[in-house]
Amino acid sequence: MSEKNYKINTKCVQSGYRPGNGEPRQIPIIQSTTFKYDTSEAMGRLFDLEDAGYFYTRLQNPTNDYVAAKIADMEGGTAGMLTSSGQAANLFAIFNICEAGSHIVASSSIYGGTFNLISVTMAKMGIESTFVSPDASEEELMAAFRPNTRVMFGESIANPALTVLNIEKFAKVAHANGVPLIIDNTFPTPVNLRPIEWGADIVTHSTTKYMDGHGAAVGGAIVDSGNFDWMAHADKYPGLCTPDESYHGIVYAEKFGQGGAFITKCTSQLMRDLGCIQAPQNAFLLNMGLESLHVRMARHVENGQAIAEYLNGHEKVAHVSYPGLPGDPYYEISKKYMPKGGCGVVSFEVKGGRAGAEAFMKELKLAAIETHVADARTCCLNPATSTHRQMTDEQLAEAGIPAGLIRISCGLEDKEDLIADLEQALAAI
Repeated sequence: MSEKNYKINTKCVQSGYRPGNGEPRQIPIIQSTTFKYDTSEAMGRLFDLEDAGYFYTRLQNPTNDYVAAKIADMEGGTAGMLTSSGQAANLFAIFNICEAGSHIVASSSIYGGTFNLISVTMAKMGIESTFVSPDASEEELMAAFRPNTRVMFGESIANPALTVLNIEKFAKVAHANGVPLIIDNTFPTPVNLRPIEWGADIVTHSTTKYMDGHGAAVGGAIVDSGNFDWMAHADKYPGLCTPDESYHGIVYAEKFGQGGAFITKCTSQLMRDLGCIQAPQNAFLLNMGLESLHVRMARHVENGQAIAEYLNGHEKVAHVSYPGLPGDPYYEISKKYMPKGGCGVVSFEVKGGRAGAEAFMKELKLAAIETHVADARTCCLNPATSTHRQMTDEQLAEAGIPAGLIRISCGLEDKEDLIADLEQALAAI
């Protein structure tokens, strides 16, 4: 059986690195900044991209490449790379095919940091953006496109809104306009959803979350599906389809083909110039997390479902958002894309607004107050008193983040203990 045909559970454990006779069973940590060669000619071939190999860890490192290959196989892609964070992964994935004068169409329901990256920081680079509702019709999505649009972006499950993107609809519109669809798949992970199977062209991850799963190592990943035909849209993507004079006139789409051009350019240009490399030690820790991802995700989903069901209808809870709840606006599409469930993150609004949320948070014993999600340990956050504390209650309501909103990331503890912790904390409201 080919590795490509292994089930996702096997890929979590086995993909990316297969040691030879007498070689280390675990992925080795190549903790070296540089690599030695016998001749200048041998190194020159690396710089010309004629030979595969390593010369400086800022661009590539064997430990990182083993782990990137595993994630690419898990997502069903042709090539992958690691970055220093999930933010770096989204920056690289977008900037690899955009430049000053380009335009991005993005779902409005995405992580706040990514929204700011696209709307503020990339605007300073001369890249414009239009944000669309994740629930927009095909006609509304089509209307957002311009002649200079170069990419469409969305999150499979949005953080923290928990909206589930209709990937097929977004892919259909993106491809009708001759641009690729990038999907941030951090929350479901490829264990529960593989966006490439539904039409996505590029997949990104904050590996800091479920993939690492233990709050140990910040990181990101990019996977190319190999399905988007860059040369068919050569006028839109000169960086891939015309000679790169900073790399000896290489035309990436010609030299590395449809399945390798995107990641090769992203490494050779952006990683070379911006240097957002993941530390080999972090890649090693990430791989340790990946080996149990398929086991952990099932428990995260089980606990998330149990917590959502417990909170739903509780006398002191005004509203619960969780795609696995019958009646949730995204329940049906969640079942379609993620029959095994999505993730363990639940958003809910307690009654009593800011004061109610503060009272609740003070009484938590098992759930820790953190600005983190997707960890083995349950963590909780009230945006009004932390990440969004500079906003008034009115501003919070306008942003769709009511003052009483709580985001809980259900870990791997016993669900009965988690429910008991929430019960005693809710009693304080």
